[in-house]
Amino acid sequence: MAKVLVIDDDQLTCEALMDMVRHIGHEAEHALRGSSGMAAAQGGDFDVIFLDVRLPDCNGLELLPRLRELPRSPEVIILTGLGDPDGAELAIRNGAWDYLRKPISPKAILLPLRRVLRYRDALREQEPTLSGFDRCGIAGESPAMRHALERLAAAARSDTSVLLTGETGTGKELFVHALHANSRRAKGPFVIVDCAAIPANLLESTLLGHVKGAFTGADKASPGLILEACGGTLFLDELGELPLDLQKKLLRVLQERRYRPVGGSQEVSSDFRLVAATNRDLEAMAEREQFRRDLLFRLGATTIELPPLRDRKEDIEELARKQVHAVCEKNGIPLKEMAPDFLEVLREYAWPGNVRELVNVIESSVAAACTIPMLFARHLPERLRIAQLKSSFGGPGDAPRVAQPESVAQPRSGTSPSDAAKISTYKEFRQDVLLAAERDYFARVMAAARWDIGQACELSGLGKSRLYAQLKRHGIDKS
Repeated sequence: MAKVLVIDDDQLTCEALMDMVRHIGHEAEHALRGSSGMAAAQGGDFDVIFLDVRLPDCNGLELLPRLRELPRSPEVIILTGLGDPDGAELAIRNGAWDYLRKPISPKAILLPLRRVLRYRDALREQEPTLSGFDRCGIAGESPAMRHALERLAAAARSDTSVLLTGETGTGKELFVHALHANSRRAKGPFVIVDCAAIPANLLESTLLGHVKGAFTGADKASPGLILEACGGTLFLDELGELPLDLQKKLLRVLQERRYRPVGGSQEVSSDFRLVAATNRDLEAMAEREQFRRDLLFRLGATTIELPPLRDRKEDIEELARKQVHAVCEKNGIPLKEMAPDFLEVLREYAWPGNVRELVNVIESSVAAACTIPMLFARHLPERLRIAQLKSSFGGPGDAPRVAQPESVAQPRSGTSPSDAAKISTYKEFRQDVLLAAERDYFARVMAAARWDIGQACELSGLGKSRLYAQLKRHGIDKS
């Protein structure tokens, strides 16, 4: 028997859905607000959640990532009275099972519900996704990291192409090593190609190989890296830097697994598994005709987005301890402990350079501590300590000025009892100011990007789904 939760502000809708669920033999509960729905989801063990978008206290799409991060990760079916393509995209990107538009007939509800319940039954029968999976050094137990690892483990069971996306420093190369090590090609070659490090005029011959005399300087034949990867994995790092003309040739190689070396007259074949990684928004590049959409479709058979470190701060202490141990062992010095103030700064910092930046910070801190057996905040680089201090004062000095809510007007002498009644609590005051600052920030970002979503993502450092969520939250549109 499955458990279903309905989060909708309409009592009649909740009752109708609950009656339908109970009629087919399952348990059902409901909540009329986002806050009470989230509390019920955290306290229960639900298989499926019907989630309305327009709730009295929040936008349902804002709850979706939090619901999906719950221990058993319930499947979420979105209900909405609005036909919003961007909202549908955001829902699917954040793990929604389906996106249904109201009014919804019983048949339209029962079909996806029965499908999702069959899927949950199959999950129960299957052994844990990460059972026996070699992480190859990947650390972290946060919901965001476990989700990425589960997708990686599933991809390792097949031979399909994989595209890894995410900001610089999130550990894409480590993920590729784990993918190769857990695949049936683990004993085959693992070939890395950094598309950004090889000159554009040499990329084609580097990948496809060339015959002797094919061009000036080709004194001997070269098999090329694609052939070297035969029987194993070919990893194209920084795929977004691949020239358009080479993208076309790569597409044919992926389709046929056959190609002709530069200057050659005969085709050769190679049985390889392609894994690519990029920190660029290939979808936005395809819209600007800077990346071939047909190649993007071919590569995107399995796409895994690696979470930035700021979205998995639960993992920071484990990552830091692991790195401290590695640095101390490498340098032959006694293992150092981490003081509470040291860990506090690590947790509060935004980590624009992600795990790679954390690794460098730990190395610097261990060196600064010298013979002291414990790492304190003063051993951290100045920029981290300054950022933490600015944060404690409410933000950097050049933060945008925002209009004060009426409830937090400047104090006057001789405040009357009626005026005092209008003063909000500190928590409400802080929330109002932060919301106003966020609204102003995202409005300026979109204005600077001229409503180019790809450019706005680059400026803000956010992914598409998070940016869309913030725009919806603050009601920011082109008008």
